[in-house]
Amino acid sequence: MLRVILTALTMTRAGNGLPVKSPTEVGMSSSRLGAIERVVERGIKAGGYPGASVIVGRKGAAVFEKGFGKLSWSENSTPVDAQRTIYDVASLSKVVGTTTAIMILYDEKKIGLDDPVVNYIPTFGGGDKDKVTVRQLLTHTSGLPAGRDIWRIAQTPLEARALVLSTPLEGRPGAQYIYSDLGADVLGLLVEVVSGEPLDKFLTRRVFEPLGMNETMYRPADSLRYRIAPTEVTPPRGYPLRGEVHDENAYALGGVAGHAGLFSTAADLSVFAQMMLNGGEYNGVQIISKPTVELFTSRAFGHRALGWDTAEGDYGSGRYLGPTAYGHTGFTGTSMWIDPEREMFVILLTNRVHAARALRPAKVIADVRADLSDAAVLSVLDGPKLASGSKAFRADREVGWNPPPRASRRRHGSSRHHSIASATSRSRASSAKKSASGKKASATKSSKKSR
Repeated sequence: MLRVILTALTMTRAGNGLPVKSPTEVGMSSSRLGAIERVVERGIKAGGYPGASVIVGRKGAAVFEKGFGKLSWSENSTPVDAQRTIYDVASLSKVVGTTTAIMILYDEKKIGLDDPVVNYIPTFGGGDKDKVTVRQLLTHTSGLPAGRDIWRIAQTPLEARALVLSTPLEGRPGAQYIYSDLGADVLGLLVEVVSGEPLDKFLTRRVFEPLGMNETMYRPADSLRYRIAPTEVTPPRGYPLRGEVHDENAYALGGVAGHAGLFSTAADLSVFAQMMLNGGEYNGVQIISKPTVELFTSRAFGHRALGWDTAEGDYGSGRYLGPTAYGHTGFTGTSMWIDPEREMFVILLTNRVHAARALRPAKVIADVRADLSDAAVLSVLDGPKLASGSKAFRADREVGWNPPPRASRRRHGSSRHHSIASATSRSRASSAKKSASGKKASATKSSKKSR
């Protein structure tokens, strides 16, 4: 159900999430926000994902909230509800989970950003790994590789953890950017060592429960399965996934990992986003100090902040977010972008990895993410404007979503078939001639060669 609030009254939500306000109360246009519906629905129609949850918030309130489509492609599937539908948020786990835990421990002076990781986890060290710092893990400049198929080797979560820590570097620490799931996993293990409790327990106690994020968790209970969006249908595990982390390495690590494993709703994530906009505080509860929020969300290496990414027009952030905007995306089809300059956030949750029907579902979700951010910014009344009739949104063009076979390939194929047909015809003529001359065996051999 769509909620673009049109009344002049502020309303308090009965369930989870932020209070709601009309777009005009926060300086936004409800008609321009309507473009979000067109963008997201085009993604569904193109086969990019079966459903989506979207929330746009500004100045402390939700101004657009809607569940689109269904949990799966089945006609009998449950409609998506932005309040209740739970998604595997994939790499949003890195920021909502792991980075937040690091920020808390940094606030408490239990972790130093330039401390070698080996100071906390001795089994991580050896050679250049002794030089890897916490900061480098956060900026993906540690030299660790992007990933490793731990799930193919480890038999237990304990073995998986040992493999994470023993992974050799691919580059010199601090020398280059390599987006690394393994680096996030090491950070998750560091949180456990320093805090003295499992990552999921720490986050529940220090973040999710204080914020009232009751639908945010690792390893959701079976009783919630009916409202969890399914992910992959034919994964290496051999059975369809629903309520079990999609990422194979996260599964090998026991379902709780620094890089993936978190499940949440758009409504819960809206509270988290608002907490970040408020400088680490929400509803009277201070989760992180304001200076730490500012430090971790400022650029530190290229487009990367500490744990977070920043908006540069790439990675689904669109063209119009402010220079201090930050966020992250997730492989399953999720994203969260936060714009402090406009006091605004945009959240998108999908399960685009669930039997996508589009030929290029990754292109669909990338365009929809970017369009969503653009539509939100363009809805701000004192923000940028578009020329009338302009096809500003990528979803209106659908470039590369379901491309037809290339004309050159068709021509090449037609020419090839023509050549084969001509060769066959010539061969048959030759065979007939040779047969008439009493050389049937030789003609048969020639025909086989030409085919």
